Amino acid sequence: MSIARAEVAHLARLSRLALTDEELDHFAVQLDQIISAVARVQEVAAEGIPPTSHAVPLANVFRDDVVIPPLGADKVLDQAPAVEDQRFRVPRILAED
Repeated sequence: MSIARAEVAHLARLSRLALTDEELDHFAVQLDQIISAVARVQEVAAEGIPPTSHAVPLANVFRDDVVIPPLGADKVLDQAPAVEDQRFRVPRILAED
């Protein structure tokens, strides 16, 4: 099956592409090669072969979702080097003007 230059022009018009005559000729050859390659792939005898998405089998590696209660503000602030007004106290990095 060969794709005609008129078909490429029609596709370009549908895609709203402005192509020159040279580009139409160039793309006609390329599209013909692509269509031929797809046709060859479709000819492969694949009866009895199930479709696959991966070459090797995959297993779910996620752990079970277990709800763990949070530590609480008091317990967390006890571990902080400096606390002020129930918040972490950190060194100032910006000067006030």
